[in-house]
Amino acid sequence: MDPELEPFLPLIPKTDLTDPVTARENYAARAAAAPAPDTSAMQVDDHTVSADPDVPVRIYHPHGARSALVWLHGGGWIMGDLDTDNHFAARIAAAADTAVISVRYRRSPEHRFPAALDDTYAVLSWTAEHAAELGIDPNRIAVGGHSAGAGLAAAVTLRARDEQGPPVHFQLLNEPMLDDRQETWSQRNFTDTPSHDRDVISAAWRHYLGARPATPYAAPARADDLSGLPPAYISTAEFDPLRDEGIAYALRLLQAGIPVELHQWPGTFHGSLAVMSADVSQRQLAELTAALRRALAE
Repeated sequence: MDPELEPFLPLIPKTDLTDPVTARENYAARAAAAPAPDTSAMQVDDHTVSADPDVPVRIYHPHGARSALVWLHGGGWIMGDLDTDNHFAARIAAAADTAVISVRYRRSPEHRFPAALDDTYAVLSWTAEHAAELGIDPNRIAVGGHSAGAGLAAAVTLRARDEQGPPVHFQLLNEPMLDDRQETWSQRNFTDTPSHDRDVISAAWRHYLGARPATPYAAPARADDLSGLPPAYISTAEFDPLRDEGIAYALRLLQAGIPVELHQWPGTFHGSLAVMSADVSQRQLAELTAALRRALAE
């Protein structure tokens, strides 16, 4: 474990998804304790995207930014909202100089797959259709997220390709949750890692899928064909059950001819990016936002 992260381990409670409502409350309380980001150089607005049902979003728009990132929070499709991801979304917008459209997608188990995917696709479509109104270039729209949100980002990118929908310029996948089968080495062996372990991820998949069989739009690792997708930045954490499926997805994208920047962070665990006092976390955020900024400048 990274020596700067190790002292925080006793302070990080193990996620318990037995009671989703309590899990959300605990997740929100931890997020509320994080320092507020500086948003003085951007306009921040809450908006409702007209869909069925409507989807709340929060738009972080640095002055003069001409590109956009549709951003999807983590939390196993169960926890998280616009407020819990405020610190990430604002920092990404500032560092990458891009408008960030943070999505409050419907959560499971009350709203199982494909509700979150439908919400995300509606926001992506709205962003492309309202690009002029938003002051952005419709050809410079990325999708991205963390954990379950990164899985959603990969899924909506697949759907946009398959349905010839809005053009996605880039996909930003931070510690993505991609494979319900949980057959990788890291999934089988990381049964007691900080914050998230194999059992927690199994519970998240059960809440998300219910009795439905997994499809590539639920678990993108199941997709047979990854050709024709946009370039990607994929970040993985060493002590994370999700590590190997993220690396495997990056390799499969490369084999399909898709440009990929893959960064495996030694000494880190799932979600340790939130420990912003650690040098490794600062480097993670800097690399992630630099990759996004480069991609959207092209």
